[in-house]
Amino acid sequence: MPDLDSGHIFLTTFAPILDSGAQAAQPVSFTQAARIALAKMPTAMQSPATQKSGTTSPFAASKRTHLARMFVLNDTIYNGRESKNALLSILSRDDPAVSKPVDRLNTSYLVFCAEIDAVTEDGAALPDQLNAQEQRDVRRSYACSLWETMEADLRAVYVNCVGFDTVRTADDFADYLDRCHVPTTMPFHDYYLEPPAFNKLPWSWLLTLVVVPLLFTLIAFALRIFGVGSMPLIGMNTLTAFLLGLALTAGAGALAARFILSNGDKPLPPAEFDDLPSVLKSLYLQQHFADFVVEAQGSSPQDLHQQFGEFLKTHKPRDRNEPTQIPGVIDARNC
Repeated sequence: MPDLDSGHIFLTTFAPILDSGAQAAQPVSFTQAARIALAKMPTAMQSPATQKSGTTSPFAASKRTHLARMFVLNDTIYNGRESKNALLSILSRDDPAVSKPVDRLNTSYLVFCAEIDAVTEDGAALPDQLNAQEQRDVRRSYACSLWETMEADLRAVYVNCVGFDTVRTADDFADYLDRCHVPTTMPFHDYYLEPPAFNKLPWSWLLTLVVVPLLFTLIAFALRIFGVGSMPLIGMNTLTAFLLGLALTAGAGALAARFILSNGDKPLPPAEFDDLPSVLKSLYLQQHFADFVVEAQGSSPQDLHQQFGEFLKTHKPRDRNEPTQIPGVIDARNC
């Protein structure tokens, strides 16, 4: 299913940027103005240098954002000519000296991609399935939460985009992103602690569905070839039986293929600790437990038991919400 996998929504939006001509208020194009606004937006505290800055990405205020990226896309990338067999090119009179049409964008686009928990409330359980309307509700709720926490940053970037001049409220922004939404079938996910339970196909049932009418068709065809006019037991004309069997085989094959494809569209289930609060808590515990192991070296069994009890009391492993990793910060020791 597009966008949804492992309990997450993989959001992708393309907002067309206004005409690239210079603006009256400033001597740069709308495309360049969008780039400047993006450059001014703080990044996450991913290194000692960025941690010392004291500012972090505005997306870190969201309790649902695992990853977020915004960039300007000027045009598509040309991957070269499509390869073709030389003999076929000669037979089809395909002149390799004649250039082929190249896909081009009609304008620059502001692209926003994010992996988010597929929920409408922070900390809610991740779903296995969501229909199209439920996915839209998740995207809408997320857009509203972004507007409430980083409206100024969003305005600074999206003011350069087509149609954004009508956006006044969080609901307006949610409607705007919905219009810019592009479904994706290429999710990124790496939280599984063990492989998930993949969807299994009922191969015996599918093969029976196709093989039975196929055998009927082949039998009718063979009898017709040897001059038998009617099918044994049922008395049907062998030509009619052949055509009927052929139609049933084609129909059964189409139904089987459709079932297989629809089964492949089913999203993978979420793992137990895939939600953002659990991921943040895991990062927090990972770093603090590593410190505990180093500091506890050489302790007696009695002291180690006491120290570990204090560790559990201080860091509360079963509490996802506190103490925990600060979103957007790599080093949790300062949390």
